Amino acid sequence: MSGDSKAVTRRTSELEGEVPAFTLTRGLVLLFAVACGAAVANVYFSQPLLVTMGHDLAMSPAVVGSVVTLTHVGYGLGLFFLVPLGDVADRRRLVVAQLLLLVGALALVAAARSAALLLVGMAATGLLAVVTQTLVAFAASLAPPAGRGRVVGLVTSGVVTGILLARTASGLLADLAGWRSVYIASASLTALLALVLHRVLPRRGATAPTALRYGQLLRSTLTLFARERLLRLRAAFCLLVFASFSTLWSSIALPLSEAPYHLSHSAIGALGLIGVAGALAATVAGRLNDRGLSQRTTGIALALLTASWLPLAFTRGSFWALVVGVIVLDLAVQAVHVTNQTLIYALHPDAGSRLIGGYMVFYSIGSATGALAATSLYAAAGWGAVCALGAGFGFLGFLLWVLTRGGSAEPASRR
Repeated sequence: MSGDSKAVTRRTSELEGEVPAFTLTRGLVLLFAVACGAAVANVYFSQPLLVTMGHDLAMSPAVVGSVVTLTHVGYGLGLFFLVPLGDVADRRRLVVAQLLLLVGALALVAAARSAALLLVGMAATGLLAVVTQTLVAFAASLAPPAGRGRVVGLVTSGVVTGILLARTASGLLADLAGWRSVYIASASLTALLALVLHRVLPRRGATAPTALRYGQLLRSTLTLFARERLLRLRAAFCLLVFASFSTLWSSIALPLSEAPYHLSHSAIGALGLIGVAGALAATVAGRLNDRGLSQRTTGIALALLTASWLPLAFTRGSFWALVVGVIVLDLAVQAVHVTNQTLIYALHPDAGSRLIGGYMVFYSIGSATGALAATSLYAAAGWGAVCALGAGFGFLGFLLWVLTRGGSAEPASRR
């Protein structure tokens, strides 16, 4: 068993004691996955719709670009300020309340008749879409320790699918009924999920709520990072792998819209269907973690992430090279991500929401870094330079793994 897995298994046994009485069925796990995918998709729906939104509301290019920026800013704020509430509140009520507020934000976007209202609605949508991470922490708390990796893997596969299919779905629906229909449909689905989850979810997981005030709750998130070396290390892995992930998905439309492909926006969006194969890695990685193979899984995945950029470099000459590169990259990223979440949750199950929320802040930082660097680098040096950047992020992650694999368990976790 790896050092990470030994440490977190001991911590889990001490803090959780018995397996929770609530039975987490496969059907409920799939419901968690669907809800996570539907919620996180709202962050990405706007990307294929920016031009249409701009024309409809007479927005300048600079204002149109801020639609995506504000959505991600809202998501980052929600990770720090809303997700930790899962450690002190009735999780069922928290999830349902966030989903219903998300319905309101989506309705505001759909009804917006000015740029100001649209931007407010998009920021609120990003802020409330972090219910995804509240659901991940909730599912982890309901899972028995021996099967937690599998549960987190299945739920994360829903997140991956939601992210990758969001652009495809929004583009197709907008072509059929206009861009506003995307948000009307999402609001309707979100309201339905809120009703179903209210009926089937228990109030809490296996751990009792933390007796902290809100200010103390937020400060304790920072304290956890200061105390837990494993958490810091896994957050660093998260930043690097999602910087590499975002390097690809924020820039791949650029070479595909040029010679020799000249693909339409709809065709480029459909490329996300290939990336859904990465969802398979989420469940496999979860099972490997349950078997104590977290260190080996992380190392292999980081090596594959770096190697995936070699076929991607031949995108202009071979579409099949692109397909292979996309599949390998997504498999690698999700394997690391699921392993990270499973390990850090088990450090302190009573602080699961704070751990997941704080960890995901690094996802946002990595995603923003990759997107900004990739688009700027493509304009200056072309696709080859973008591939070198993506491989560089992956190699830094692999190098960090090599340097830390012998002592990655936090000393405090061995108590």
